[in-house]
Amino acid sequence: MQPVPVYLFLTFLKIGATSWGGFMSLISMIQKKVVEKDRMLDNAKVMEGISLASVLPGPMAVNVVSYVGYQLGGWKGAFVSVAAVILPSFVLMLALSHFYFQYGDVPAMSHFFAGILPAVAAIIVSVAISMGRKNISDIPQVLIAVVSAVVVFVSKSYFTTLAVLLASALMGYLIYFKKAASSATPEPTRAGFQISYLLILLIISIIALIAWPQSNPLAALHRTILLTFSGMSLTQFGGGYVIIPAMQKIIVDGHHWLSDRAFADAIAMGQVTPGPIFISVTFIGYKLAGFWGALNATIAIFTPTAILTIIAARFFNKINQSELVIAVFKGLRPAIIGMIVSAGASILWGNGLTVFSVAVFAAALGTTIYFKADPALVVPAAGILGLLIL
Repeated sequence: MQPVPVYLFLTFLKIGATSWGGFMSLISMIQKKVVEKDRMLDNAKVMEGISLASVLPGPMAVNVVSYVGYQLGGWKGAFVSVAAVILPSFVLMLALSHFYFQYGDVPAMSHFFAGILPAVAAIIVSVAISMGRKNISDIPQVLIAVVSAVVVFVSKSYFTTLAVLLASALMGYLIYFKKAASSATPEPTRAGFQISYLLILLIISIIALIAWPQSNPLAALHRTILLTFSGMSLTQFGGGYVIIPAMQKIIVDGHHWLSDRAFADAIAMGQVTPGPIFISVTFIGYKLAGFWGALNATIAIFTPTAILTIIAARFFNKINQSELVIAVFKGLRPAIIGMIVSAGASILWGNGLTVFSVAVFAAALGTTIYFKADPALVVPAAGILGLLIL
C-alpha cells in the first residue's frame, strides 16, 4: 500500500494529465479513480466537496481536489493533490506559450478534440448514473435531479446554479429533516487542522510582498501579478467560464497586458489543455515575466481558494453529521447529479451533434459503464480516433 501523499500525488498527476473538458470532467475522473476503483473515499464526501466548491470563489475543480486531498491526507494531502493536478496542464501551457510567442500561432487540434469532447461527455454522464444509483432513492429526489438538469442546461448563469442549489437544500430540509433525526449516527471527525501553519505562511507572504523593493521594476511587476490573480481568485464565483469576462476586463482593458486576440488565444489554449481553464493565467504570466511570471500567476490563482477550501472543510467536518445537514444534503445530492448530467449534455450539444460525435459518445458511455474502462484510456483513445477518421 502506497503512503497517502504518494498515492495522492500519483493519482492527481494522472487525473490532471487526462481530464479534458473542465470542472465536471475532472470530478468524473476523481469519482472513477478515488471512489469507485480505489475506494479511498465514499460518494457522500465527494458530493460534499462539490457542494462546498460551488459556493466558494475561485476554480471549482481545484477546490474539490483540495477538499478530497484534505479528507485523505490533511493539509499536506491537500497541498500535494492541488500541486499534482495542476502540474501537467502548467507544463503543457508553458510549452504552448513558448511556441505561441516564438511563432505567433498554436497548431490546430480540432480533429483531436472532436473525438475527445463526446468521450468526456460520456464519462460525465456515466458518473451521474453511478452517483444516481447510490444517492437517489425516492420520487422527490428524482424530481429534484430532473429539474436541476433542465434548469442548469437552459440557463448558463452562475446565479441560476446557486439558486438551484439553495432551492434543493431547502427542499431537502422541508422533506427529510424529520426522517434524518432518527437515522443520524455520529462519526468521528478528523483531528484538528493546524490552522496556525497557514496563518504563519500568510503573514510571511504578506511581509515578503511589502518588503519587495519598490524601485525594482521586475519586483513591482511580480507584485502586481500576485495581487491581481490572487484577488481574482478570491472574488470571482462560478468557475472558469464565468470568470472569463471579468478576467478580460482586468487583463485587457485594465492592465493592458494582452490584446483581445491574445486573450482569446490564451482562453483557447486553456481549453485545449487538460485540467482547469484557469490555467490560462500561466500564458499571461509567461508573456509578462517568462517562467517565473507564469509560476507566480499560477500559484496566485489557485492557492488562496485552495487554502479557503481546507479551512471550510475543517469546519464542515464538524457539522456534517448533524440532523439538519443530513436532511439538506438529501436535497443537494440529486441536484448536483442533475447538474452533472447537464454538464455532459452541454459538452455534447455545444460542440455540434454529428454521426461521429454520437457514435463516440455511445461507445465511450458503454465501455465506461458496462466494461468499467478507465477514463484515462478512453479519452485519449477517442482523440486518436478523431485524428484517424476526421
